[in-house]
Amino acid sequence: SPDGEMVASGSDDGTIRLWRVTDGRLLRTLEGHTGPVSSVSVSPGGGHRPPVTPLVLPALDAESGVHSVSFSPDGALLASGSEDRTIQLWQVTDWELVRTLEGHGGSVYSVSFSPDGEMVASGSWDETIRLWRVSDGALLRTLEGHTAGVSSVSFSPDGEMVASGSDDGTIRLWRVTDGRLLRTLEGHTGPVSSVSFSPGGEMVASGSWDGTIRLWGVP
Repeated sequence: SPDGEMVASGSDDGTIRLWRVTDGRLLRTLEGHTGPVSSVSVSPGGGHRPPVTPLVLPALDAESGVHSVSFSPDGALLASGSEDRTIQLWQVTDWELVRTLEGHGGSVYSVSFSPDGEMVASGSWDETIRLWRVSDGALLRTLEGHTAGVSSVSFSPDGEMVASGSDDGTIRLWRVTDGRLLRTLEGHTGPVSSVSFSPGGEMVASGSWDGTIRLWGVP
């Protein structure tokens, strides 16, 4: 959670669990999904609170799973990436669908807002990362270079870089302004399923199917 007091976890058992960081105590188990939970995101705080029972957004047909969700920095929007190759933006106040972003040639496995909330990055099984403008849904640029599906994307805290993790075993750092590839980080022996910048932006953490977490210095 933004205040660092709680951790939310999603599991293949179909539940979300909320844990207190100070002592690891389980605070609550959220049930209602009928399939594995692959992504969780905690809102920045305040704003609309859903009812105690699960609030189901009619985003997709039952056949189209949602792989990733992310709240905008101001908590006003929720982005979802799915099996049907789209990204959908939802207005949190009334849970209305604002717009659908289309263009990927494969399932969308990761979505992430820029720190200023003006862009959304999406990583797809089509081996690309796409940067979209939130205000009108325009595609700003497509980042190409991975040789397998992209499982995770993350903006740096200053919004100047995007990190991507891929099934090709690499992490790539891209410059947002022009889409230039800045660096390729190699060393994992399995698919990279998660990437995240440190709060100061000086490191990137990566998690892989090779059973390791690696910490990389950012130039």
